[in-house]
Amino acid sequence: MKKAVLAYSGGLDTSCVVTWLKDKGYKVICFVADVGQGEDFQAIQQRAYAAGASKVYIQDLKEEFLKDFVLPTLQAGAVYEGKYFLATALSRPLIARHLVEIAHKEKANAVAHGCTGKGNDQVRFELSISILDPQLEIIAPVREWEFKSREEEIDYARKHNIPIEATKQKPYSIDRNLWGISIEGGVLEDLDKEPPEDAYLITRAPSQQLTYPKYIEIYFQQGIPRKVDGKKYDLEDLVNYLNETGGNYGVGRVDLVENRLVGIKSREIYEAPAATILYTAYQELESLVLDRELLHFKQIISLKYSELVYYGLWYTPLKEALDGFVATLVRYINGAVRLKLFKGSCIPVGRKSDYSLYKKELATYGPQDKFNQKLAEGFIKIWGMPYRKG
Repeated sequence: MKKAVLAYSGGLDTSCVVTWLKDKGYKVICFVADVGQGEDFQAIQQRAYAAGASKVYIQDLKEEFLKDFVLPTLQAGAVYEGKYFLATALSRPLIARHLVEIAHKEKANAVAHGCTGKGNDQVRFELSISILDPQLEIIAPVREWEFKSREEEIDYARKHNIPIEATKQKPYSIDRNLWGISIEGGVLEDLDKEPPEDAYLITRAPSQQLTYPKYIEIYFQQGIPRKVDGKKYDLEDLVNYLNETGGNYGVGRVDLVENRLVGIKSREIYEAPAATILYTAYQELESLVLDRELLHFKQIISLKYSELVYYGLWYTPLKEALDGFVATLVRYINGAVRLKLFKGSCIPVGRKSDYSLYKKELATYGPQDKFNQKLAEGFIKIWGMPYRKG
């Protein structure tokens, strides 16, 4: 019997995929990656077996996810189209890597995923898999099967007694991990409608937010967030704390019509309190310790890095080269940034670093001013010389 290792989430699509593949003659081995989605993995395991899986692997990848995927992207300043912190995109090359490893262990000749033919995740999985092992067959049932809607999938699941949580009244497609939550489908496809509150999972609505501001100080050491308000945290606990704290103040909500890799526009909403807070703090520290030309060039790198992650090009030479550039900068990222969280906003209100390039005696307009303003006239003349016609 042919073997296929399936990237299994426990959701509607992949649960239907298990049964569908089994009906096609495959022995299905499910791989479940714990990247901080906070689900009942015992229930997911039972669901996989109920759908027809022969074996289920469940692996805790949270530490690896944060250290090897989230942290480099934070340090690179990568935000797709200025809004999306790439939470789902970052988990795909990690899952693909373990999917390939399990396929080798189980001597499977195929791997499978539950991504649609419209989405980005199919590209991220398949590119990563083909780079890591081009000999593996890749099966994408959702691109092939007969179902035209999630409603039809729900009917199929019920017919085959597959236990699922999706309903026709709330047919959201949700992907969650430590770094953020991606939500699409249902009423969200109507661009003129405000996302309903039941679509959000970890951020409070304005009417439920705390009525006083919260000040927090984040300390970085060589580009790694180490402390919040003077208390040391490991990376996972720090992210969890910031997600809870930021979520209480409604920080991290994003409503985005984005350009998918396949060429269509789609609307998704995101929740990423910790990512919003850490990116804001990191950029403030960079603005303090990097000189103008280095900072501006880093912004170009950030844009390209975000595209590589979004486009599924994690395991590529260009991504590796950009990592090398970013690594030269993190030694300067030492210091603390104070932030104010209030009514959905995250505002920097203080920053300090031993590597600071800010000199008050040059910036001040007070009596301590040491800037020689007489030099400005000559500077302006030389600066404008290429553009003078006479």
